[in-house]
Amino acid sequence: MKKIINGKLYNTETAKKLAEFCNDCTWSDFRYLEESLYRKRTGEYFLYGSGGPLTGYAKKLENGYRSGSAIRPLTENEAREWAEDHVSADEYITIFGDVEE
Repeated sequence: MKKIINGKLYNTETAKKLAEFCNDCTWSDFRYLEESLYRKRTGEYFLYGSGGPLTGYAKKLENGYRSGSAIRPLTENEAREWAEDHVSADEYITIFGDVEE
């Protein structure tokens, strides 16, 4: 997926996928959520996600919501926070390097 946000291109095909998360819901569940953390060649982070009508990725219709997807730029701190919540400690260290004990 490609998206221009604030004059910058975010492209899942050219950026490096660092981690991914999928909740325990099946694709047909309205709460289904899938997200992937990416880093661009410039070092910028972004999140590509998709989800059902009961997630933050839902798209509004005339009389309800449907599944949707989006790209969201992240600061490094936001990327670290996302990773703390969604990946193992080993994956976090692989992405961001060693952390204090």
